[in-house]
Amino acid sequence: MKSVIVGAGSTYTPELIEGIARRPELDVSDLVLVDIDRDRLDVVGGLATRMLEAAEYRGSVVLTDDIDAAVEGADFVLLQLRVGGQAARLVDETLPLAFGCLGQETTGPGGFAKALRTVPVVLDIAERVRERAASGAWIIDFTNPVGIVTRSLLDAGHRAVGLCNVAIGFQRRLAALLTVEPHRLRVDQVGLNHLSWIRAVYVDEVDVLDELLVTHGQEIADEIEVPLAALQTLHVIPSYYLHYYYCTDSELERERIGPKRAEEVQAIEAELLRMYRDPGLTTKPALLEQRGGAFYSEAAAQLMSSLHAGTGDVQVVDVRNGTTLAGLATDAVVEVPCRVDRDGAHPLPQTPLAPELLGLVQANTAYEELTIDAALSGDRVTAVKALLANPLVRQWEIAEPLLDALLEANRQHLPRFFPG
Repeated sequence: MKSVIVGAGSTYTPELIEGIARRPELDVSDLVLVDIDRDRLDVVGGLATRMLEAAEYRGSVVLTDDIDAAVEGADFVLLQLRVGGQAARLVDETLPLAFGCLGQETTGPGGFAKALRTVPVVLDIAERVRERAASGAWIIDFTNPVGIVTRSLLDAGHRAVGLCNVAIGFQRRLAALLTVEPHRLRVDQVGLNHLSWIRAVYVDEVDVLDELLVTHGQEIADEIEVPLAALQTLHVIPSYYLHYYYCTDSELERERIGPKRAEEVQAIEAELLRMYRDPGLTTKPALLEQRGGAFYSEAAAQLMSSLHAGTGDVQVVDVRNGTTLAGLATDAVVEVPCRVDRDGAHPLPQTPLAPELLGLVQANTAYEELTIDAALSGDRVTAVKALLANPLVRQWEIAEPLLDALLEANRQHLPRFFPG
């Protein structure tokens, strides 16, 4: 089996390599790491190669900046891109603050700007996969905003599944709180990517959500930065990203005075790359845990393994809604538990979302649809509509000047908005 990692110059890559090395049943005979930044790829790819050698991997490893050659005959193509790098992320996190909006890389106006930069690039890569990869090849998208990017791939007819590490992170954390083995615990996480709620927590198929909220509710609330009273009132465990919606004003104030995550990540990445250059390093450094993306490797390797072997196990991934969540269009992309086999990820039946959850999901689904249209057309009117539909923007007096500022700051990455 040939697997390709696009954006392999990311400091995340050793995390992913570890996951692949731990699953010999994947039978990856050819692994290709591709990135447009060749110097960075050589550093990260060097560590990846040493990790695989230490794990006695017997397949081939190729480092390249040639995407066409990379995807030739591929069975799996994993996307983990950051168009514009950390510099663009810093703009996403800081520019919106001047307009009274939250700065975040995957939600609100920052996530909107990232989607505009990313969707056209991902679709270009996907077309090359369609032309050159093996028949039936899968695209697994870890590129944020995952829901929007995955929907754009599916809209264009690609064989794709979106992947986020939030669900597996919750599974591991809740298992630790309950002192049970992770394989015994399953979360019923439903909604959209970075806009989801856990409505049930099953241990040996018995729902223990009530017990969790009573015995560990405050710990969970503190970690996701949402008041315990909100969890008790809604009777769910919200994704961490819901605190941007439930606690908008307090988060905005903190962002105005506090350190910027992009700056923290830049410092962590600089140190990680320094460490990766050590020819004696053959394992991922502990510092990588501070980079984010915990358990990404396990989630990705598990998804690849299930798609390859058709195991039929249940994983939380991003797929077409179909009739899964009532009140949403069939072509929306939702993040729900799915049974995964060789034919793809098949959503498990879900009871309707409660009104207080459904309304927010519906608004964000409309925003996602408009954002994809804007990213592909370069149409400013559509882009303004997308910001008006975004619950974290929504105000007319903000949307137009904010859009102008975002477009100008990202001009070099938005040729559709600046033809010629």
